[in-house]
Amino acid sequence: MRPHASDGPGAAIPNAGPDFEHLLAQDVVIEAASGDAATGAQVIAPDHSPRAPQPGAAPAVPRAGLVAGNDLQREVEQLLYLQAELLDRKLWQAWMDLFDERGVYWMPVTPEQTEWEDSPSIFAEDKLMMEIRKGRVSHPNAWSQAPMWETNHIVGNVAIESVDGGAVQVRSRFHLMELRRDTVRHFGGSYRHTLVRDAAGALRIVLQRVDLFNGQAPFDYVLQIWV
Repeated sequence: MRPHASDGPGAAIPNAGPDFEHLLAQDVVIEAASGDAATGAQVIAPDHSPRAPQPGAAPAVPRAGLVAGNDLQREVEQLLYLQAELLDRKLWQAWMDLFDERGVYWMPVTPEQTEWEDSPSIFAEDKLMMEIRKGRVSHPNAWSQAPMWETNHIVGNVAIESVDGGAVQVRSRFHLMELRRDTVRHFGGSYRHTLVRDAAGALRIVLQRVDLFNGQAPFDYVLQIWV
């Protein structure tokens, strides 16, 4: 136990040996003997306690969004809000039409991933693969769609990071609540969008990266549709 502030900086600690005084000078005043048996989380998952440092350089601190024209900011926000609305209403084709013909929807397994061709991903779909998924979940016998199943997306923190050569780089955050029968699941994370304009001048998605912060959590059933 540390001395009270009223004791003053030079107050003596009764029965405090040299080892105790040494620990008081540190930030951590509880020290386990090296021979003690592992307890708690260390018993269940020794490699998770303490948390191992991530390899590589420290993650870059996000920059503040550009002070872009209000029209562009609103246009980008409305596109992301429309995406969420179409997903929640199960308007799969309209959602897919928001993507450029080269568009890719990508959900990596870990935030450190930089490509999807030579490493596993939760989703890595071009428009052809999106068509296949749409056909599967739209089939009358699709088991995943048989129970009561609804979603509700919230999208926010929309920031335009750069506008370069016709490409608009955007980051945002999302929260998804999914109801299936009587079970509610929550998913959250970040979006990274690369947007371009089509021949008519409308913004289209070339790349949508989805990083789930709880992507490694255990779930009773897998994701059937885009997040």
